[in-house]
Amino acid sequence: MATIDQQFVEYIVKTLVNNPDKVAVERKIDEKGVLLSLTVDPEDVGRVIGKRGVTAQAIRVLLRALGTKQDARYNLKIVNTDEEGAPRVEKTEAVEDVTEGAEVEEVEESEDSSELAEKTRAELADLDDLDI
Repeated sequence: MATIDQQFVEYIVKTLVNNPDKVAVERKIDEKGVLLSLTVDPEDVGRVIGKRGVTAQAIRVLLRALGTKQDARYNLKIVNTDEEGAPRVEKTEAVEDVTEGAEVEEVEESEDSSELAEKTRAELADLDDLDI
C-alpha cells in the first residue's frame, strides 16, 4: 500500500504527464529522511522537470510543506530512464563531442544571461538607494 507521500507525488505527477500509467514512486528511508524516487515515461521527463527545473522545484516545495505537516524530511529524485526502462547513464564522450552550432548556442545563451545579470545588478543597485 502506498503511503500518503507517495500518493501525493503520484497525484501531482500523473496530472502533468501524457502517460500517467507509467508513473511510479519508490520510497526509501535513510539517515537523511525519506527519499522518493520518481520514475516516469522517458517522453514525460521534460514535463516533470519543466523549464529550468521549475516544475520539479515546485513539486519539491510542496513535498517540503507535506514534510512539515508529517514531521519528516523528504527528498525527491527524478530517475531518468531509457526506452527499455533501465536507468540512463550519460557518457562522457557525448559531452566532449561538441559541434560548432552548439558552441554558437552556448555563446548566445551566455550573452542572454549576462544581460539578465546586468539588469538584475542595476535593479539591486536601485534598491540599495531606498531608505527603508
